[in-house]
Amino acid sequence: MNAKDLSAKSATELDRELGELYKTHFSLRMQKATQQLTNTSQLSKVRRDIARVKTVLAQKAASK
Repeated sequence: MNAKDLSAKSATELDRELGELYKTHFSLRMQKATQQLTNTSQLSKVRRDIARVKTVLAQKAASK
């Protein structure tokens, strides 16, 4: 997921995407806590995606 793709989406789509990313992040944290997560790099990838979505949302809000 890159910022160019995200900027093409509407604010409601971005909110929905952000909610899904938060759920995914929570699930990965729980898997890590219970020693079930094998690929720990997924955590940082999801965190970066959350930051990207938040950044694009802030840019859209500032441009209004």
